[in-house]
Amino acid sequence: MSFASDTKSELLTLKADKCCKLAELSALLTLNGSINLSSSGLRIEFQTTNIQIARKVIKSTKELYNIEVDILSKKQMKLKKHDIYIVIIRNKANEIINELGLMKTHESYSQGIEDTLIIKECCKRSYLRGAFLAAGSINSPISSSYHLEIHSSDEIHANALKDLMNYFYLKAKVTKKKRGFIVYIKESEKIADFIRVVGAINALFEFEDERIKRDFVNSITRVMNMEIANQNKTLEAANKQLRSISVLENMVDVSRLPKSMKEAIELRKKYPESSLNELSDLSFDLINKRVSKSALNHRFRNINDLSDQILEGLNE
Repeated sequence: MSFASDTKSELLTLKADKCCKLAELSALLTLNGSINLSSSGLRIEFQTTNIQIARKVIKSTKELYNIEVDILSKKQMKLKKHDIYIVIIRNKANEIINELGLMKTHESYSQGIEDTLIIKECCKRSYLRGAFLAAGSINSPISSSYHLEIHSSDEIHANALKDLMNYFYLKAKVTKKKRGFIVYIKESEKIADFIRVVGAINALFEFEDERIKRDFVNSITRVMNMEIANQNKTLEAANKQLRSISVLENMVDVSRLPKSMKEAIELRKKYPESSLNELSDLSFDLINKRVSKSALNHRFRNINDLSDQILEGLNE
């Protein structure tokens, strides 16, 4: 199973009070439901490819309204997709529609979120849990990118869902897609917070564990890259200094150079791949005094400048 499926399976096992069940059921029916009127009367239809979620809707509806509901399944022949499960609610349909805020106007099925359902913080969490169960997805923490989203066909509801998520400081955003609107979170820390908010504790532990591992590996990689870059920079500088020293030894009488330059030349030739810090530490053993890094840098700059002047004179 995928990480998203495991997370939803865990969420389906959580217990809730009546007020929270109402909020959760409202989100489920809002995002994956529809209202239909036929000769037999008004009915609510809920569709999902997840049989566990279908059972959740059936159980919640029975517990809250003490009614029986029907469930149908039909095959999706294209691309060997999962079966579609359709939960049909006929009894007390009008009462359920009104209480769960499924119809804000006579023409529109569900705009926004019914305020009375999310007064308590626990109910806000439950509504987000229902929304994620109905139309949410989340990338595996093992993947190279972090992404959590909930799909809504209605722009007003998508923005209401974003605002509800941002009540918990989740930095959710909304974007328009061909088939509706996506409420999404990109930051790994905020995705972890969402998982915590909806109550999937085991999924949270797994997500955080993988995130810590990835961040650790990335940190190690960055440190190694920095060390390699610094080593390459050190070698480039040392090679330039050795080339300059070679020019001086072939073109001038090195014995007549200032003592400070001769000491720097001696150090570099003795330790051709060492950094300035390392040369500073080694200087006492070789010339019986410690030369600071800044002093060495100044001496090698003078050596390079003198070498460049000699080469320029030859080219004139």
